[in-house]
Amino acid sequence: MITIDPLQVTTGKLHGLMLGAIGPRPIAFASTMDEDGNPNLSPFSFFNVFSANPPILIFSPARRVRDNTTKHTLENAKATKEVVINIVNYDIVQQMSLSSTEYPESVNEFVKSGLTMEPGTKVNAYRVGESPVQFECKVNQIIPMGEEGGAGNLIICEVLLMHISEDILDENDKIDQHKIDQVARMGGNWYTRANMGMFEVPKPLSTIGVGVDFLPDEIRKSTIFTGNDLGKLGNVAKIPENKEAIEFVNNHNDIKDKIEQSNLIEIHKFAKQYLDLDDIDTAWNILAANK
Repeated sequence: MITIDPLQVTTGKLHGLMLGAIGPRPIAFASTMDEDGNPNLSPFSFFNVFSANPPILIFSPARRVRDNTTKHTLENAKATKEVVINIVNYDIVQQMSLSSTEYPESVNEFVKSGLTMEPGTKVNAYRVGESPVQFECKVNQIIPMGEEGGAGNLIICEVLLMHISEDILDENDKIDQHKIDQVARMGGNWYTRANMGMFEVPKPLSTIGVGVDFLPDEIRKSTIFTGNDLGKLGNVAKIPENKEAIEFVNNHNDIKDKIEQSNLIEIHKFAKQYLDLDDIDTAWNILAANK
């Protein structure tokens, strides 16, 4: 067994070791709004419930290790004292991951991730329409843990309203743990699905993903692709040009033959087979060659 003294390792290494050891961690998919009315949406896995009377949730947006900057969620919570914490299930995990991309302040992560903005009832921040449970909260207190990169900021939230999808309830109006199908964070790129086990979700690109809003309408509105599929397609830096996609297809006779014999719906189903295998490049080339 090795012994780690936190004072003798870099913050980055300590951060990775702690997150690899402490899990699974529930995810606070936090929606806030700045003072000018611009929405923001970002996930945080330093999160849990701490009281039922009063109902208290706490999550912690940490200062960035690399440059000691703070996140928009923290700044918005300080300014407006409001937040909606949305629960993440498997159906939206890819879109949730895409929303964690560090888009500029003016960019709406709801739009980039293709998630629905539902108005709050008691707060101005939006709810994630696809989330199975949404907590409208007021911010009671923010406690900074430090001023250096990696320092957390405890946002203590009091629940004002709780919205629950009827689809996840059992016959006794209790939340069915199989139906809610929650996911949680592990170390690195790893997540765990509460009713299935561990799976991997690659981190958003270090470059900026184009976002679901940038996808062609025929793809974004397709009845074949799920929200997770759209999240994968939106997490690319560049959509292949038609010319390069055709060149790719021409070099793969099996794909070429399939496309030539298929209509649009069949092509979408064909591309989805590769998305299910996390082969995003091939899926995109199939779609782009059909322009």
